[in-house]
Amino acid sequence: MLRSEGVDTVFGCPGAAILPFYQAMEADGGIEHLIVRHEEGATHMADGWSRTTGKVGVAVGTSGPAGTNMITGLYTAQADSVPILCITGQAVSTKLHQEAFQAVDIVEIAKPVTKWAVQVRQAAQAPWIFRRAFQVAREGRPGPVLIDLPLDVQKELIEWDSSIDVPLPVTAVHPHPPRVERALEMLLAAERPLILAGGGVILSGAAGELRELAEHLRIPVQVTLMGKGALDDDHPLNAGMTGIQTSQRYGNAAFLESDLVLAVGARFGDRHTGTLDTYRGARTFIHVDVEPTQLGKVFPPDLGVVSDARLFLRAALESARRRAAAPRSAAWPERVRELRATLTRREDFDSVPIKAPRVYKEINEIFGPETYFVTAIGLYQIWGGQHQKVHEPRHYQVCGQAGPLGWEIPAAIGVKKAVPRAEVVGIVGDYSFQFLVEELAVAAQYDIPFVLIMLNNEYLGLIRQAELGYGMNYEVDIHYDTVGTDNVKIMEAYGCAGRRVTQPGEIRDAIEWARKEAVDSSRPVLVEVMIEREANTPHGVSIDAVREFEPG
Repeated sequence: MLRSEGVDTVFGCPGAAILPFYQAMEADGGIEHLIVRHEEGATHMADGWSRTTGKVGVAVGTSGPAGTNMITGLYTAQADSVPILCITGQAVSTKLHQEAFQAVDIVEIAKPVTKWAVQVRQAAQAPWIFRRAFQVAREGRPGPVLIDLPLDVQKELIEWDSSIDVPLPVTAVHPHPPRVERALEMLLAAERPLILAGGGVILSGAAGELRELAEHLRIPVQVTLMGKGALDDDHPLNAGMTGIQTSQRYGNAAFLESDLVLAVGARFGDRHTGTLDTYRGARTFIHVDVEPTQLGKVFPPDLGVVSDARLFLRAALESARRRAAAPRSAAWPERVRELRATLTRREDFDSVPIKAPRVYKEINEIFGPETYFVTAIGLYQIWGGQHQKVHEPRHYQVCGQAGPLGWEIPAAIGVKKAVPRAEVVGIVGDYSFQFLVEELAVAAQYDIPFVLIMLNNEYLGLIRQAELGYGMNYEVDIHYDTVGTDNVKIMEAYGCAGRRVTQPGEIRDAIEWARKEAVDSSRPVLVEVMIEREANTPHGVSIDAVREFEPG
């Protein structure tokens, strides 16, 4: 059943209560299994695999703490609308009420962070439950599902015929035609409209329809953090990103000048909107989302449309072509391009310690549009949103809403397993790197190469000072090679290579070395870039009041 649902790789950790499932997987063959070092790592690997393929990623664990270790991964997938399936073993059914060894009610624990959590109590129901799990994970707003398998249920024999068992259909959410027409009329009547593309555009595979509609109507497009890649950053109609953290100066300025926003597959998250009074202003909002409860959750739109993003954009484009309306004035797109050319942030710093924007300048110049990037939470996520260019959908994987530390390494493994021939780059921080770092052993064991670029502002070095009683005096000059955690040696401990960079001119050579070394060794390779300790990001509480920390 897993194979027929498009699963070719499973990530997990065996244990006594899930061994029958593993025995069946081994006997049947056809699915690769990677043994992880921690069950949370398995969920993030399945997450990265799913974000890249668009299919349902699968993670497996045994009973008790294995399931509870998966909760963070389930929450992450739910927050970012990623379809994954977690399969857990469980104590035998007759012992569940007796506090048996490693017996925990994982279904009740998982319910708040899943679309569906269920325990298989009758073996004959397993085929339907598994089919239904894949359907639920994919249908509407995608998300995670958990199936709990008691040990005795796993061992039962049932009749099952693959020739008459197929995946359950996923119902498409079509837009109501009159609402499409009303939305188009509002777009055509606006003088300075923007299309805001959220993660739903990428999840529904609507990047092509988005570009066609924007080009046909000459409407600039902005993206949210989860929508990066929905429109090529170098496209003439790309108007950047609005927000109080992950944003561009020209993005906020263009948004403030707009008079109508068509938001497709976006949630209006707080880091995007900031102060709502400023964000809303006098603008008109059209909100399109596949999940009805998203409409009006943050603020009521002027028009709400329940629809799959791709189906809405396709219907709007077809309607616009039927109308054969006169081309819109080029004045507004030209104004957006003017803002983009002038309201930039500086990246060409040559100072030491290295400034973070310089690292992203090198990344943008070195890697091609086909590269897959993985990044997580912290200052480097904000810098990435502000400076990193993305050219293709599903090529920028970021845990945007939950933000679990340590997500990058296991997620990068999942991405690389999804597209083995692709170049995968994880951008990490020195603190997040320490979480789930043991999953490097998985990459080393299974010959999974990728490049890790670390922005190290020595956060751990400061913690180490406090532990040693040195205090945390930001004025003291601390040599980078004498404090903190030696991340290069951590890589070497897992059989992987690494190199530390302290000069801006060394960044490019080090990254090119890492790219080659990753291929030659079939292992992850680290480039640790020592950036200024007191580094900060442009941010604020309102999109019209973002504080800039760097000139330019």
